[in-house]
Amino acid sequence: MRDFVNKKSKLIPPSGIRKFFDIVTVTEGAISLGVGEPDFVTPWKVRSAAITSLQRGYTQYTGNRGLPALLKLISRYLEERFGLEYDPAHILVTVGGSEAIDLALRACVENGDEVLIPDPAYVSYSPLVIMSDGTPVHVECREEDNFVLKPEYLEKAITKKTKAVILTYPNNPTGAIMTKEELEAIAEVIIRHDLLVITDEIYAELTYSGKHASIATLPGMKERTVYVSGFSKAFAMTGWRLGYVCAPKEIDEAMFKIHQYGIMCAPIMSQHAAIEALKDGLSDGFATVEEMRDSYDKRRKFVLHSLQEIGMDCFEPQGAFYAFPSVKKTGLDGERFAEELLSSQKVAVVPGGAFGAFGENNVRISYATSMNSLSEAFDRMGAFLAKIGKTL
Repeated sequence: MRDFVNKKSKLIPPSGIRKFFDIVTVTEGAISLGVGEPDFVTPWKVRSAAITSLQRGYTQYTGNRGLPALLKLISRYLEERFGLEYDPAHILVTVGGSEAIDLALRACVENGDEVLIPDPAYVSYSPLVIMSDGTPVHVECREEDNFVLKPEYLEKAITKKTKAVILTYPNNPTGAIMTKEELEAIAEVIIRHDLLVITDEIYAELTYSGKHASIATLPGMKERTVYVSGFSKAFAMTGWRLGYVCAPKEIDEAMFKIHQYGIMCAPIMSQHAAIEALKDGLSDGFATVEEMRDSYDKRRKFVLHSLQEIGMDCFEPQGAFYAFPSVKKTGLDGERFAEELLSSQKVAVVPGGAFGAFGENNVRISYATSMNSLSEAFDRMGAFLAKIGKTL
């Protein structure tokens, strides 16, 4: 019998994040610092709105773009919080930010096109580029540069085949951010080479140093930018699977058609929940979001202090809820460090190599978990380092 499996799917490796998460689920007493998911429960008002929608019998499809009330609220939210102006008619509600990124790539990338990806970067970008018939090209972001995409490295990676750049700031896995001035430096390169930007700003609300800046607000950038965000991280709504994407008219129309045929619409109960999240937030200055961010910031400081105490070097993250310490001093790479830490001390972290070759000497630690779990995890990690220090 012939091989029915698409060749491109064979090129995609299994998720390096899920591998360790799956092991943790069957390991008694394990502490997971691996999966990037808020430990907060979705606020009751938001959950209640979804329950009420079900009680009222709102169980049908919505329009392909999403509920009109939600589109208007997203438009208002983006303008008030980040200075982004998008007409509700050009906003598309998606099944998580992941669908939005997939739509953008499938709508714009053709066979032979190269897509530049700052490395380290979120694990799904490269596989999605491949599935869109494009070629992912990884651009190194160095720790000594605060993991920022530098214009000179971007310039060096551009060829005649380059069509787009994917940005993700605040960054997963490093926790890096880019200031307005740093974004202006790469915007000049992007405009000069006539490139498209797909900017994933799902962690925009989780910025601890200054105010988040979006590249879409810079002169000449909105018309060449696909803006992706969602409710998962800042609103503690990961399981609701709700994101959105805003784009120039031609790209928006192409994504809309793909969404129509592939997905139809996001779940109606999730959309009703998101309406409440935004209505409540816009009325009280997003107090719940601010409380969560303050909690993450305390944990961020605790994690940095704990890493310093056990002798691990780590760049100070300024966004998201991750730390990305180097494991070079242990003599292990990130993969082996994560495997041995899990086996020896039942603490799960993610090898940095899962996020690209330039992260192979790091591991990602998520601090979106309780302080008790973090404290116990670092006690165990300290014991692990003491143990391997005797055998190196």
